[in-house]
Amino acid sequence: SVPARAVLAQLAVCCAGAALVASAVAVAAPARLPAEVRNAAARHAVVTTTVTVWSRPVETASFGGFGGVGGGGGSSRVRFHGTIGSFGQGGRTVAASVPVVVFAEAPAGPALRIGTVIRLPARLRLAEPGDAAAALVFGRDPPVVVAEPPWWLAWANDLRARFADAAGRLPGEGGDLLPGLAIGDTSAVGPALDGAMKTSSLSHLTAVSGANCAVVTAGVLLLGGYLRLRRPARLALAVLTLAGFVVLVTPEPSVLRAALMATVLLFSIGSGRPGRGLPLLALVVIVLLAFDPWLARSYGFALSVLATCGLLVLAGPLGRVLGRWMPAWLAGIIAIPLAAQLACQPVLVLLSPTLPLYGVPANLLAGPAAPVATVIGLVACLLLPWLPGVAWGILQLAWLPAAWIAAVAETSAALPGSRLPWLGGAFGVAATGLLTVLALSVLLGPGAKGSSGAIGRPAVNGRPRGGPGQARQPGWRIAAVAVLIVAGGTYAGSLIGSGLGRAVAFPADWQIAACDIGQGDAVLVRDRDRYALVDVGPDPARLTACLRTLGIERIDLLVLTHYDMDHVGGIEAVIGRVGTALVGIPENAQDERLHARLAEGGAEVRTGARGDRGTLGGLRWEIFWPVRGSPVMQTGNPGSVTIGFDGRGIRSIFLGDLGEEAQDALRRASAPGPVDVVKVAPMARATRAPTSMPISGRRSG
Repeated sequence: SVPARAVLAQLAVCCAGAALVASAVAVAAPARLPAEVRNAAARHAVVTTTVTVWSRPVETASFGGFGGVGGGGGSSRVRFHGTIGSFGQGGRTVAASVPVVVFAEAPAGPALRIGTVIRLPARLRLAEPGDAAAALVFGRDPPVVVAEPPWWLAWANDLRARFADAAGRLPGEGGDLLPGLAIGDTSAVGPALDGAMKTSSLSHLTAVSGANCAVVTAGVLLLGGYLRLRRPARLALAVLTLAGFVVLVTPEPSVLRAALMATVLLFSIGSGRPGRGLPLLALVVIVLLAFDPWLARSYGFALSVLATCGLLVLAGPLGRVLGRWMPAWLAGIIAIPLAAQLACQPVLVLLSPTLPLYGVPANLLAGPAAPVATVIGLVACLLLPWLPGVAWGILQLAWLPAAWIAAVAETSAALPGSRLPWLGGAFGVAATGLLTVLALSVLLGPGAKGSSGAIGRPAVNGRPRGGPGQARQPGWRIAAVAVLIVAGGTYAGSLIGSGLGRAVAFPADWQIAACDIGQGDAVLVRDRDRYALVDVGPDPARLTACLRTLGIERIDLLVLTHYDMDHVGGIEAVIGRVGTALVGIPENAQDERLHARLAEGGAEVRTGARGDRGTLGGLRWEIFWPVRGSPVMQTGNPGSVTIGFDGRGIRSIFLGDLGEEAQDALRRASAPGPVDVVKVAPMARATRAPTSMPISGRRSG
């Protein structure tokens, strides 16, 4: 048994780490949200802010509902993270250091770059407590550049821009994916490819992580050895190179974790006492959380730490167990993605309540190509300013593994059952975690054939270590196997039963389905394996049940007509499952946060307005309302995004909550012509016969 003194020592270390992070929160919280910022946000006053840009600006929906830029026709809006350095009002300037998310009109000149300092008249809105950003900034006018990025950031901005431009000239989705694989720039990855990468559990390949840092540091150390540099010189060169790499790819949470862990590991090697994996990981997590406690709410940071922990703890034992049925080299290759997937799956369920059936095979096929694309792409990136011809040739070589990864992602995502439905929320996390622990205890626990006796516990004289209670372990294994069999049978039965139920209850070629979600709307439009969802109803649980009943795993097009709770309250059911979201103009910061949640889940968020068109499989869709830039009927019920679908013999239109006045304006602005199916406002159903509506057709409802 473990000595009591050792247990007390471990508890003391844990308490010390928790106290350190709690102290960091107590010290940092007042400074990140000073009283002047709170007062300005409470008064909705316009203040002049000085903001440093700390992330790549991305296009976003209009934010005119909360004092943002006016609805000028087609002007581009961007969203980015930054830090308020000062803000002024009434001739008084206050110094600050407030992390914010900025919504502003894109400047007319060159795009904003990381490290740029801008002046922006804006209104402030406090963010939710615990968010990484303390406030939201809504620009009133286009930003004015006050200072260009410092030299140590400027070189990376220029290099990223050159690389993205060069990769953009490569054909197909391999060119879109290559910047993400090499330097973590996913701006060129479209919604379809992004969705395929997520569905096939390959999105981690475009997020710079420990693997990239390991490749960079290993390459530098090998080069230093070839040049016969002494160990201190090699380590110093590796640290400097790693710092430059972090600047190049931008310091995202996973990059910071990986870079800091690599730095500590380098110093431990330099001291001649290499650190053990788990203590080193724990040290890195504590240091990062003490530096920025709000990283604790970052899904990316949590997944990065869990994946690393899974590799350290599970990869070796899983490889030994799998080695009973296959060659050791193959078992080791399979164990790596399997360990990472098992460690991350409980958190992934929070992002998307599904199970990736082909995640491990997809990683086995695509994983070996990732470091090749990373190394070759990074070399091409560094050579672009000096040897553009040579860099272009190397870039074409890097395109091959990138195109292979894209093909694997799209193929595995298109296979039937690529995402199996699972329980959502806390219950889904608990069920996933419990079943994972039971499965690992059966495979790796004491007495398991081919196991060393316990996870991470070495064998002694060929026999596993164990305590007095080990004789009882087989009984626990039998119970665990029984639970797994019952759970697996129940889950398989529910999948088969729901599939048979769908076959009996629904026609195979259904095109429009209304979810039973109570008051509100959630209507699906389908063409073969492509799905659109108009509004999400008030309750995520009921929408999840509807999608599960219909066997829908991914929403290609989401339309949020407006922001009443009976139309957007169920949004959590589709976070992480949406390709493109067409939304109405937000009315407040809460609506903007909804957009941010969709974007964080991988959706491309766009403001819908008359004239927008696209396709859904073989169906054509078009937005008829509202009119972009109109001074009236832009928000609320009168501004409901109105979409029509046409194809396979059915023309339909979905009016959101448009009232009679707005419907008359719609008819005058862009009458869609005869339609077969009309979805009217809930209030209109009781007050107005559908056939007397300005828009009518052969069938309506």
